[in-house]
Amino acid sequence: RHGLSKALTYYEPGLRSVLKPHGFLTRDSRVVERKKYGKAKARRSFQFSKR
Repeated sequence: RHGLSKALTYYEPGLRSVLKPHGFLTRDSRVVERKKYGKAKARRSFQFSKR
């Protein structure tokens, strides 16, 4: 989505005012959380056994 909207505004600068209010020109800054030691994944713990 971000790449397409950037390309559209490059060729047609008038579209910027249309795309901006809808959030198409803002990069989604979410990144993958790192894996921690002592865990299976970033948040998932190893299987717990009572015995």
